[in-house]
Amino acid sequence: MQTSFTIETRGPGLYEFTRDVNRWVGGSGASDGLLTLFIRHTSASLLIQENADPEVRTDLTEFFHRLVPPSSDPSMRYLTHTYEGPDDMPAHIKAALLPVSLSIPINGGKLGLGTWQGIYLFEHRNAPHWREVLAHLGG
Repeated sequence: MQTSFTIETRGPGLYEFTRDVNRWVGGSGASDGLLTLFIRHTSASLLIQENADPEVRTDLTEFFHRLVPPSSDPSMRYLTHTYEGPDDMPAHIKAALLPVSLSIPINGGKLGLGTWQGIYLFEHRNAPHWREVLAHLGG
């Protein structure tokens, strides 16, 4: 089975869509298998991360902003791909460092995530976007 999820972003940060994935897997009729998620963009990533404390999302966003600052930052002046703004190439770098696909076991018709784990799209661009995540459920 395959489907896609469209996630609206409003700038950098983590956007949880676990509930949408759970709903789709639950309605699929699959009892056991493997779910693969893949993001169709080069300036955003996918993560499995804690979903209990929102400070985790804030801290991750801030960490990656400090790790890879905008091209306007003096430390990043060497970047040449800046056609779409100072956040463009840094967004590509972050996407190169982080996963763009995830594999999640399906057990008993449910996602095999841990108690505090959620599925997130990590937006790396400043402007709002509509991001597409493809899902494939096999097994």
